[in-house]
Amino acid sequence: MKVLMLNGSPRTNGNTTVALKEMEKVFEQEGIEVETVQVGTKDVHGCIACGGCFTRGRCVFDDVVNELAVKFKEADGLVAASPVYYGSASATLVACLDRLFYSTGFDKTMKVGASVVVARRGGCSATFDELNKYFTISGMPVASSQYWNSLHGTQRGEAAQDLEGLQTMRTLARNMAFLMKGIALAKEKYGLPEKEPRQATNFIR
Repeated sequence: MKVLMLNGSPRTNGNTTVALKEMEKVFEQEGIEVETVQVGTKDVHGCIACGGCFTRGRCVFDDVVNELAVKFKEADGLVAASPVYYGSASATLVACLDRLFYSTGFDKTMKVGASVVVARRGGCSATFDELNKYFTISGMPVASSQYWNSLHGTQRGEAAQDLEGLQTMRTLARNMAFLMKGIALAKEKYGLPEKEPRQATNFIR
C-alpha cells in the first residue's frame, strides 16, 4: 500500500515536516510505503479553468502537478499538509490541489484522505475544513484522529514540543492505515460502491 504526502510549507524541515515525519514512522511500522513531496517550495501556477485537461488528460501547465497526478493515481491514500497563513492553507498548496483534483480523470473513490495543519496559534480549524473539501467532493473517506489534525509551533522544529499534537498525528496515521487496509479487503470482496450517472443541475441557464 502507498501513501502520498504533500507538504505545502515553503520551509523545508519546518514544523509541517515535524507533523508528517511523525505520521511517516507509523506508516512504516504498518508496512505502508510513503512518499513525501515538498510542494510548498515549487513554482505552481493556479488553475485558469481552461478545460484543456479534458482533452489532454493532464494539466496544460506542465509542472509538479502532472508529476503528482501519476503518484496520486497509484496511491491508496493522500495526506495534504499545510502551515496556516491568514486562516487558510498556503496558496501554493491550494493551487496544487485545485489543479491536481480537477485535471485528473481517474476514479478517486475510496482512496483515503487526511489533512494536517500547523499554526502558531489560530486558524487551524478553518484550514482543516478547507483541505478536507478536496476529499469529500471526490468520494474519498476522510481519516480522523483523537482531535482535529493540528500541530502548534512558531520557530522551526518547535512543534516537536506539542506532545498532544504529535500523538494526534500518530493516531491519525494508525487510523488512516486501518482504513486503507480495511477498504482494500472490502474491495476484494464487494468491489467499489455502485455509481449513478451524474446529475448536474445549473442554477442559471
